[in-house]
Amino acid sequence: MKKIVISTGGGDAPGLNAVIYAVTKSAHYRGWEVYGSHGGYKGLLDPDELVRLTPEIVEDITPTGGTILGSTNKGNPFAMPVENLAGEVQLRDVSDRVMQNFTRMGFFCHIAVGGDGSLEIAHRFATEKGMPVIGVPKTIDNDLQATHRTFGCDTAVATATDALDKLHSTAKSHDRVMVVEVMGRDSGWIAINSGISGCADVILIPEIPFNMDLVCEKINDNDLHHKHYAIVVVAEGARAKNAEVIHKATDAHEVGRQEVLLGGVGEWVAQQIREKTGKDTRSLVLGHLQRGGSPTTFDRMLALRFGGAAVRLAEQEIFDHMVALSATDIIAVPLADAVKTRKKVPLDSDKVLTAREIGICLGD
Repeated sequence: MKKIVISTGGGDAPGLNAVIYAVTKSAHYRGWEVYGSHGGYKGLLDPDELVRLTPEIVEDITPTGGTILGSTNKGNPFAMPVENLAGEVQLRDVSDRVMQNFTRMGFFCHIAVGGDGSLEIAHRFATEKGMPVIGVPKTIDNDLQATHRTFGCDTAVATATDALDKLHSTAKSHDRVMVVEVMGRDSGWIAINSGISGCADVILIPEIPFNMDLVCEKINDNDLHHKHYAIVVVAEGARAKNAEVIHKATDAHEVGRQEVLLGGVGEWVAQQIREKTGKDTRSLVLGHLQRGGSPTTFDRMLALRFGGAAVRLAEQEIFDHMVALSATDIIAVPLADAVKTRKKVPLDSDKVLTAREIGICLGD
């Protein structure tokens, strides 16, 4: 009987449980055993962190947010935080131990569900250690170049849009400027999609360094049209021209984290607007609200399709590849291509053109 192991790494996203459901059911259909690794690679470091997945266990998890296997963005086996005898946390390479346990437990395939960081780790295991790996793209940021969409993004955009809809009424009631910071890291997909859908006045994305004077000009222009409030959407990775991206300080507990912790640009933009226009301005960080909750129908369907396709690739022994959405089809692409570059919002895309044509300021 063939045995596969599935892990969910990086930040959580709506739809992860749907992938686990599809992989488990599809493998069971073929008479295979499926095991889930808790907390990324923990199950391949400690067998106690492995759980046998059966159709009964996953029966009702598809509409549930998060992941029943847990996740982590500080679990890179090539640089794993390990506490030594002196109580100090150091980064150590435990990848050989992972491979030894993978082989000893008789797994023939690892299905790694994650974003660019998690899939880059999976690719390293495939190329450097010979692990048979299949990737499944997961990120609310939608920043994986090799797939048209990643599951989790649609739900995050829906959450952000709902927040903007609610903020319109309170902003209008108090003649306020509301600045909303959304996730997305270096890509502005959540900001541009929710901002247009939520009828924002200003959308600031990482792809377009912004000029605060132009932002304030747009807000002041609203007054000339008898609109005394404004909604400003700011992606967490957006930056002003000739300025650095704002991020939070990383403390000792963040040892092993792969990327800097972004955040703070929303409050900075709000402060600038307050000083330059004199308007009552408030900021709101949606943060992890965008990661939570039940996945939308689109994200559920995409996650289920990805899970089923991953098992089919395993059956065909097409390893070191990732399942991806191309137009309306699910295809296989090399993991090397998937993690090569991050997908940005094209400046000549119809979404950017639409934003400009309906009067939204993009800060340039």
